[in-house]
Amino acid sequence: MELTKPKVSLLIVFTAIVGMVLASPGMVPLPALIFGTLGIAMASGSAAAFNHVVDRRIDEQMARTRRRPLPTGHLLKRQAVIFASLLGLGSMLVLWPTVGGLTAMLTFCSLIGYAIVYTMWLKRATPQNIVIGGAAGAAPPVLGWAAVTHTIDPHALLLFLIIFTWTPPHFWALAIARRDDYAKVGIPMLPVTHGIPYTRLQIVLYTILLVLSTLLPVLTGMSGLIYLIAAVGLNARFLYFVLALHRAVKPDLPMRTFRFSINYLMLLFAALIVDHYLRISL
Repeated sequence: MELTKPKVSLLIVFTAIVGMVLASPGMVPLPALIFGTLGIAMASGSAAAFNHVVDRRIDEQMARTRRRPLPTGHLLKRQAVIFASLLGLGSMLVLWPTVGGLTAMLTFCSLIGYAIVYTMWLKRATPQNIVIGGAAGAAPPVLGWAAVTHTIDPHALLLFLIIFTWTPPHFWALAIARRDDYAKVGIPMLPVTHGIPYTRLQIVLYTILLVLSTLLPVLTGMSGLIYLIAAVGLNARFLYFVLALHRAVKPDLPMRTFRFSINYLMLLFAALIVDHYLRISL
C-alpha cells in the first residue's frame, strides 16, 4: 500500500473521475466508472512503486522519505519491481478490453512519463523537472474523458492545463521546505539551483497562469456560475498564500502553501462536478 503512494493516487483517480463526469451528459457509464477508475488507479500505483525503486538510494538520505518501505528494509527491491510490474500490466489488461485502446495507451504513456522520463531522467537533469514532468500528472482528466467518449476532447485538455499549471507552485512550495534535503542528494530542484527568492517569484507567476487557466472552463461554456464562484474564492486564497510566501519565508509557510494547494485542487474539481449536475448558466 505504501509503495502506491495512496494519497497521491487518490487525487489522481479523483481528477480522472471528474473527467468522466464532465464527459457524460447524465450519469457516468458503469464500465467507464468501474473499470476505468480501477485501471487508472492501478497504473498510478505502478508508477508510484517504480518511483520508490528508482529513488530508493536518495530516499535513504532525505528526512521526508527515509521511512519508506525500501529504505527501511521492509521490502526488497525485487519485491517492489515485481509488484510495480504486475500492477502496470494489470492496468493494461483492465483498461484495454473494457474502456478501449485509447485510454489504455494514454494511461501507459502517463505511467512511462512519470516512472521513467520524470523519475529516471528529468528529476536529475534539470531544475525544470517538475514543469516538464508535470504533463504525466496532468493527464488523468484526459484519461477519464477518453474512457467515456473514446476521444481526446478540447475540454479535457482544459482540465489538463489546470493541473499542469497547478503542479509547479504546488511542488515548488514543498521544494522550498525541503531544499536542504534535495541539495544533500544532488537533485536540481529550483530552490537548489536558482535559490529560494527566484523560486518564490516563479511560484507567483505560475499561480497567475493557474488563475487564468481556471477561468477557461467558464469562458468556453464548459462550466457555469457555481464553478465560477468556487474558482474565484479558491484562487483568492491560493494567491494569498503565494504572495505571503513571496514576501517572506516564514518557517511554516511553504508547507502550509503546499498543503493548501492539495485542498485547492480537490475543491476546484469537486466544484466542477457540482456545477455539472446543478448547472446555473451565466
